[in-house]
Amino acid sequence: MKILVTGGAGFIGSNFLYYIAENHSDYSMVCVDSLTYAGNLYNLSSLISDSRFVFYKADITDVKTIDKIFGKENPDIVVNFAAESHVDRSIENPGAFLDTNVIGTQVLMNASMKYGVKRFHQVSTDEVYGDLPIDRPDLLFTEETPLHPSSPYSVSKASADMLVQAYNRTYGLPATISRCSNNYGGYQFPEKLIPLMITNALQDKPLPVYGDGLNIRDWLYVKDHCSAIDLIIHKGKEGEIYNIGGNNEKHNIDIVKTVLRLLKKPEALITYVKDRPGHDRRYAVDSGKIRAELGWTPKTDFDTGIEKTVKWYLENQKWLQDIEDGSYKEYYDKIYGGRDE
Repeated sequence: MKILVTGGAGFIGSNFLYYIAENHSDYSMVCVDSLTYAGNLYNLSSLISDSRFVFYKADITDVKTIDKIFGKENPDIVVNFAAESHVDRSIENPGAFLDTNVIGTQVLMNASMKYGVKRFHQVSTDEVYGDLPIDRPDLLFTEETPLHPSSPYSVSKASADMLVQAYNRTYGLPATISRCSNNYGGYQFPEKLIPLMITNALQDKPLPVYGDGLNIRDWLYVKDHCSAIDLIIHKGKEGEIYNIGGNNEKHNIDIVKTVLRLLKKPEALITYVKDRPGHDRRYAVDSGKIRAELGWTPKTDFDTGIEKTVKWYLENQKWLQDIEDGSYKEYYDKIYGGRDE
């Protein structure tokens, strides 16, 4: 069996490839990543020498290159992690998000149909649902919740989801979609909340918190997310959507304070800044469907997961330094000498 993973040099994608390598010894893995700012080939350094693994530097919107890769590799399964995903960046430049997240998904699906892919899986987000009121903890997003995205990023992901559903219904593409809550863990680019707070705290820099810090997110340890996707691509029903949540709702400010406590840093480092435009107040998903149909449950509680995450960043400060000074981008040239494969 051969699995092609787009965006595999990013945070969740790299964790997923390691999960596949550890749990499916008979699988070969193809990674496609354009290595933009958040793509770091060093994330996959332990797989580079694995005979089951091959890497292609390519943009998923590049029709000719994607067709060439699919024709050469002929994958059985495609998992699409490739996406522009930072909300603030989407507010500044919506067009880039539409190109990658919508058009790129279409390019991948066209190639999947042409080369007979047995399962196409689209990795989405709970942000497509919009937000929930803070004072209604009983309300959760289900797979039937109407889409009500707030940012250009979430609009682009909702659009891609609908396109995947259309390809399944119109062309018979064997596709599934998953919508996850906020992920955390090792290899996450330090523009996201948890790694940003860890990075700044380690350097005794101010920790910027949007608005009042009371926005609520449901946190999912990245390895639990990987196990859920593994179940969906092998046992999930074609055409279905599965919510994946960690059942760990936390206020942003409490996350920040937890990081400071684990690093033994003072709360005086917290700095409140002007809120993000259209900032959703609360996300929380109901994972009842994937639990009932596929038997999935998250295995990592938040206290354990955040301790593992902080420990990972403490043990990989060179990784953080390479990102800050930009030298992580040189790893590809060192390994591949500029070749696009």
